[in-house]
Amino acid sequence: MPGSEAVRRTTLREQIADALRDEVIAGRLPAGRQFTVKEIAEQYGVSATPVREALLDLCAQGLLGVEMHKGYRVREFTYADFRDMVEARSLIVEGIFRRSPDRALGAVTPSALASVRRRAEEASRAAAAGDLDILIGYDLRFWRELAAIVGNPYISGFLNTVRVQGWVFTVPLLRRMPTLRGRLWSGHSELVEAVARQNAVEVERIITAYNQHSLALIEASRPV
Repeated sequence: MPGSEAVRRTTLREQIADALRDEVIAGRLPAGRQFTVKEIAEQYGVSATPVREALLDLCAQGLLGVEMHKGYRVREFTYADFRDMVEARSLIVEGIFRRSPDRALGAVTPSALASVRRRAEEASRAAAAGDLDILIGYDLRFWRELAAIVGNPYISGFLNTVRVQGWVFTVPLLRRMPTLRGRLWSGHSELVEAVARQNAVEVERIITAYNQHSLALIEASRPV
């Protein structure tokens, strides 16, 4: 079939992009790391085309940069970048509710809320336990689902991009801490319950506290 190969190629492209994104977030492809299309293609045992497409996708998401005649480099974010990320994600989330709180919160269906609630519980448990690797996956899924049910696909996409970039910057710093138990934000379930009650004021309070927590935690990770 003429279209079957294109579908497989697109799927492979997405799979490679997802795998590399996970490697970058986890810090296994650290900031500043250089690599080529050939290197990644050999690593995954695939042709260069889907790898090149996947790398361009990650460039568009701000995770990689292209270096002339050298290939690609994992982007290096700064503390100033992270402060801007927190501001950006705050504006995105607050904008969802401020544009029309009743419309945003009233659009939440019981089935969608149940799914987000499960993600919230899993993320909260991982955060409380200080299990960073488990938290990252659940946290990203939680925010994607929450944004999807109260916003629109474009808003959800913007928020996910900013959150991925935020994890890329914070993960190496958090791994330096002797313990993360009790130090990571675990208010996911509290936020979901505020959404379920359609309490926009409480949602805003929780988001503000979360952003302050994020900035304080990363500030505490600065080298002395």
